[in-house]
Amino acid sequence: MSNQTKPTISLSELKPGAVVKASDLYDDLEYSAQELADMTSLYDQTINNLKEGQIVKGRVVSISDKDVRIDIGFKSDGVVAIHEFGEKQLHLGTEVEVFLESMENKEGLLILSKKRADFVRIWEKITHAHDHDEIVRGRIARRIKGGMVVDLLGVDAFLPGSQIDVRPIRDFDALVGQEMDFKVVKINQPTENVVVSHKVLIEKDLENQRGAILQNLEPGQVLEGTVKNITDFGVFIDLGGVDGLLHITDLSWGRVNHPSEVVGLDQTLNVVILDFDKEKKRISLGLKQLQPHPWENIEERFPIGAKVSGKIVSIADYGAFVEIEKGIEGLIHISEMSWTQHIKHPSEKVQMGQTVSCVILSIDKETKKISLGMKQLEEDPWDNLLKKYPIDAKVKGVIRNITNFGVFVELEPGVDGLIHISDLSWTKKIRHPGEVVKKGEEIEVTVIGVDSENRRISLGLKQLEENPWETFESVFPVGTPVTAKVTKITDKALQVDLPYGLDGFIPANQLNEKGKDLNHAYKVDQELTVIVIELNKDDRKIVLSETEAANLSNKEAMKSLTSAAGANDSAMAAALKEAGLAGAKKKAAKKKEDEAEG
Repeated sequence: MSNQTKPTISLSELKPGAVVKASDLYDDLEYSAQELADMTSLYDQTINNLKEGQIVKGRVVSISDKDVRIDIGFKSDGVVAIHEFGEKQLHLGTEVEVFLESMENKEGLLILSKKRADFVRIWEKITHAHDHDEIVRGRIARRIKGGMVVDLLGVDAFLPGSQIDVRPIRDFDALVGQEMDFKVVKINQPTENVVVSHKVLIEKDLENQRGAILQNLEPGQVLEGTVKNITDFGVFIDLGGVDGLLHITDLSWGRVNHPSEVVGLDQTLNVVILDFDKEKKRISLGLKQLQPHPWENIEERFPIGAKVSGKIVSIADYGAFVEIEKGIEGLIHISEMSWTQHIKHPSEKVQMGQTVSCVILSIDKETKKISLGMKQLEEDPWDNLLKKYPIDAKVKGVIRNITNFGVFVELEPGVDGLIHISDLSWTKKIRHPGEVVKKGEEIEVTVIGVDSENRRISLGLKQLEENPWETFESVFPVGTPVTAKVTKITDKALQVDLPYGLDGFIPANQLNEKGKDLNHAYKVDQELTVIVIELNKDDRKIVLSETEAANLSNKEAMKSLTSAAGANDSAMAAALKEAGLAGAKKKAAKKKEDEAEG
């Protein structure tokens, strides 16, 4: 083909089946049949290569307020909404890339999209960056649940909160609008979702730095770090790419309830390397170790007997712990809280957080224990107790408690004395103190002993009267007949009540009905005539015999025995009177009256 001139019809205007003249294409030019066939074949090939979903190139052939017509070399032009070009300047003949969405609409026009073409090109770049591990620049657009939305080359990508930084993010909103580098960590072709990470880039940068730090770490090193995270059990410190744990017990020599009491987030501080596990890459840090140990020179700063003050930091059943200095705590035992009050639990005297004054009682530097006292700030009432309660003094008190072994009598607040069960009566065999006294009762007692060192006062009830056993020994010599009343029956003996409140017992082998069931042979309150066969004033014991009395063979002798017993009662009464034991007789008389009323 030669002598070509300007055509009057462009190839883009050719339609399948159209009949044209060569002169319409080129002036003074005619095509041979073979040349026309080749042109037709080329056009058919172009038509067959166009497929929906492709990006194709075209030229702008017209521009209106609403759309732009694009010639892509097809039998018809395509239309693209003008807003898809944004602020791009368009001119007739401008070459653009568009996405072929549909070959033909109802009007016979191609459906093209500039926006979709741009997206596909961006998606190709993102896919290439993902496949080749490339870094992509983006801008954080907005915050959403779980993370942020990133404008990545014009496509929305998801940045999880955990992938923003190696450090916890305090304020997500402050990141909006910031530009930074990202790595595409996940793409989903069907849903066109993209997940990016900034953290992996930071970690990569820190990897070499971390290796250098770990290689040179040694226990005892002091490093500067930043508080990265605070938990209940401790603080994680960023040492410049490597994290170490500062346990709550290594924060301060003093008591720490929560690490936030000592440090704050993003705070910079010096820490010491306590331990480093190279295999597990675990670093243990210390903060308190950079301060002098509070127990150094403890005796000089807190001598025995010194008055100190501190805050109650813990309360146990046995006492309260007081922090008298950071890292130094002492125990006020419950017994050291008051001289006079009967404290059952420390909370009756002190409360958590309360500031109290106390005295240093002892210091054990080896076990790091300090004993404190509160009551030592007051005068000890026991110091002058001997002057207030001399031996043999008669005092009054209230029965505070009754036990199997005796009775506790409160003489004044905080001062108790004990009446042992053996000091309740000269004559009675008392099985339990409750037979004689009642709780809350006011009684008069005698002081029989004071032990100030052990804080004990011994009291006596029977000591209000003279010991009758000296007289009983002379009045009831062995062989003396006496009338006895049965008060208790056992398998081996009878316990009997003798005149003037005396207790005696008759062994089974000294009974007339020996060998029989005593519970059937004898009855309580039954009166018997017996003879004294043993009297021990030290053990306060009288042993009697019914069989000895029965050995008298006739009634006259028995009458004489009974008369002798009565006479003996009179003689004993006289002896008791002479011995100044009128109180014992009155007591016996009252007992008989009570029995009569009963």
